[in-house]
Amino acid sequence: MSSTSQSALLLLADGTIFHGKAFGKIGTTTGEICFNTGMTGYQEVFTDPSYYGQILIMNNVHIGNYGTKAEDVESDTIKIKGLIGRNLENNYSRYQADKSLEEYLILNNIVSIADVDTRALVTHIRNKGAMNCLISSDNDNVEELKKQLAAVPDMEGLDLTSEVTTKEEYELGDPASDLRVAVLDFGIKRNILKNLTDRGAYVRVHPAHTSLDRLKEFNPTGYFLSNGPGDPAATEYAVKIVKAILEEQMPVFGICMGHQLLALANDVPTYKMHAGHRGLNHPVKNTITGLSEISTQNHGFAVDPEKIKENKALEVTHINLNDGSIEGFRMVGRPVFSVQYHPEATPGPHDSRYLFDDFINAMKSFKEAAPTA
Repeated sequence: MSSTSQSALLLLADGTIFHGKAFGKIGTTTGEICFNTGMTGYQEVFTDPSYYGQILIMNNVHIGNYGTKAEDVESDTIKIKGLIGRNLENNYSRYQADKSLEEYLILNNIVSIADVDTRALVTHIRNKGAMNCLISSDNDNVEELKKQLAAVPDMEGLDLTSEVTTKEEYELGDPASDLRVAVLDFGIKRNILKNLTDRGAYVRVHPAHTSLDRLKEFNPTGYFLSNGPGDPAATEYAVKIVKAILEEQMPVFGICMGHQLLALANDVPTYKMHAGHRGLNHPVKNTITGLSEISTQNHGFAVDPEKIKENKALEVTHINLNDGSIEGFRMVGRPVFSVQYHPEATPGPHDSRYLFDDFINAMKSFKEAAPTA
């Protein structure tokens, strides 16, 4: 429960209003509303850069009951713009935790609202689709808030990768490794990098606007295209660099935004989904092996399912078993592949971490086949 009895309201772009109690920072915040179906891992979700620009509904009835811990993060700060919950808990039971959820939200200046009928709210979003929204705990003038919300740009057409990418290059792993991965950071999660370095790769993380010439200075064995927020079609600079990377004829692995950019670089368009996929329990089928995987997901855009099937240079490798959307593809005859979901799965099941092994093996094969000087 909140430490305050102050009221708050949630205003949706279609005029719908939900009332609740203030939680976290007192103030007003705006963004695109979305929902996550996970029961745990809320701190990792809040700090995932792919959520930048969004106000998040956590579907589970109780959020915050195991507190927060400094190590349980995917980036330096909370990236969501606001939080909506039914029971946002200020008390917690985990002895390793160092802060309550509300302390953590206040520290990160996150305006939130509790005591909301999240089942009714999520049903509304599933019917009406994703839209902008506003949470306010310091202003109850609905007409003023409607004007403020109307000025918020839509997610479609919005480039947000520039807001979350690293400002400076940095390196991780063993410098003596002969597997060197040039990472393009569109909003990367820390555990993606950990999955690469744990497998022996040495990585250099580059800002999203880095040129191919600069990437090549690292003498990479492969390229990695990260996750990130916003509309992939709005990042023309990123599509251009991915096309240039493909000319190098080297191993490439993309996740989420990286998957969408790889599709765009192959002239396959993306589209805005009705409500998106976010959670830890989404079933995916690997069409190559015939096996299913339970996956972690966070995306509001997807690859056009008809156009990708028309492209003879590409082969669909994974599909979503709930709605048939494209979850993965590879370039025919080349060590280039991507998935829409998150195989690092923090939080979530580890069913898909084999994809990092596939990338490592692709780089090893490429290195063995490369002519020696």
